[in-house]
Amino acid sequence: MDWFNYYGLAIILIIMAPNIVYAIANKTTTKNDYRNKAAEILEQAGRYGCMAFMVFNIPYTYFNFWFDRALTVYLSVNGALCLAYIIFWIICWKGNGKLKALSLSILPSAIFLFSGAVLASIPLIAFAVVFAATHILISYKNAA
Repeated sequence: MDWFNYYGLAIILIIMAPNIVYAIANKTTTKNDYRNKAAEILEQAGRYGCMAFMVFNIPYTYFNFWFDRALTVYLSVNGALCLAYIIFWIICWKGNGKLKALSLSILPSAIFLFSGAVLASIPLIAFAVVFAATHILISYKNAA
């Protein structure tokens, strides 16, 4: 895999599709009661950093697949995580609560962390850690 990761782009498109549909369908009903400016800024930085480094591999910051059959593992595990994410979106479409908040924040965090580990991508791992911590926190606090 060179500098552009087509698989990563496909994964991003898959996990963004339900979010876009939800945002269009619920323009006025989405509320965020938890306000922590630092957490919100870090979450957004982590989100966009993860998206960028899932798609673009910067030379000397990632080491590509580092074990035999890593591409197969990468696609299989990410495929299963994406499927679980879509299923939870469908199950939790109308509901609000901790199940929805945690499942829809932990699964993308797992995708980013797993992808960073399998690709040995230092920036992806760093942004994924920031994203996971803040996204799960904000989602949980908004569901409470």
